[in-house]
Amino acid sequence: MNNVAQTDISQSMKPKMSHESSHGAESAVDVSKFVAEHKIVTAAGHSIVLKVFNSQIVSTKGVCVLAAATGVAQYLYQDFALWLSTLGYHVVTFDYDGIGLSVDKHVKHCKSDILSWAVNDCPAVLDFVGRHFLDLECIWIGHSVGGHMLGMMPNTSQINRAITVAAGTGTWWYNSAPTKRVSWFLWYFLVPVTVPLLGYFPGDKLKVMCNLPKGVMMQWRRWCLKEKYAVEKEGQWLKERFANVNVPIHAIAFSDDEMMSMKNIDMLHSQFSSANITRQTVNPKDVEHKKIGHIGWHKGRYQSMWEKVFKPLLTD
Repeated sequence: MNNVAQTDISQSMKPKMSHESSHGAESAVDVSKFVAEHKIVTAAGHSIVLKVFNSQIVSTKGVCVLAAATGVAQYLYQDFALWLSTLGYHVVTFDYDGIGLSVDKHVKHCKSDILSWAVNDCPAVLDFVGRHFLDLECIWIGHSVGGHMLGMMPNTSQINRAITVAAGTGTWWYNSAPTKRVSWFLWYFLVPVTVPLLGYFPGDKLKVMCNLPKGVMMQWRRWCLKEKYAVEKEGQWLKERFANVNVPIHAIAFSDDEMMSMKNIDMLHSQFSSANITRQTVNPKDVEHKKIGHIGWHKGRYQSMWEKVFKPLLTD
């Protein structure tokens, strides 16, 4: 049985130099003191790159794994990761195969799709966490598709609890209005034309997201054309995998999310039918911001929001 509680915030390793720069509240920190980069090999044989941000407090509370949104490279979560490390957490960020530092030669050579990320990449990251942070609480923080990964991974037993952020189904006709106005063109025209022709999605040239592997984009398209998204297209086995997740989930939504509507978010979390789910809707004005949206909440300018929304979840 799915237990859902709704809350509105208005009511309620050895360090290695990082090549990415931080632009937020933590920009003055010497990142090299806290960050180590690792390349790990998945069960499928391909390599992905992860980074470990070591806790800046001796008494470590646990480890947070930041699972990114589709097409958002891990370096963009650096501000948030550094802030989490000041709370006493080790933090692991990673790039899925075909994204960011996990691109081998060119994205068109990547054979992964979204399910491969869940079946190969995420378990490899969790195995790394298990080896290096034994006996520490593991918190999965999944942004958008990073939240989907919970229901697609073969096993979530290594995760103690999860926080999803702006995670909802991609069913295009339920998307928020700004995305709904253009998503039909993306899925019915742009993707079917460009991806088979080029062997990948040329997001950088089109200024739509970023370059993405063919398998990822075509699978994502198939899911977004189904009312119940991935579980409808893939069938009973995936529906059962979502239903078997019993990790406590705190689902954070932003009221001004230009991509995920509340219906998208409700539909995704209803599939975690065995999980204890709490819900929190964040209105930008309640956290001293004019806008948050779907992408960007992880940048340093939103630290005041982190203090009000994330800190209470992580310092109890």
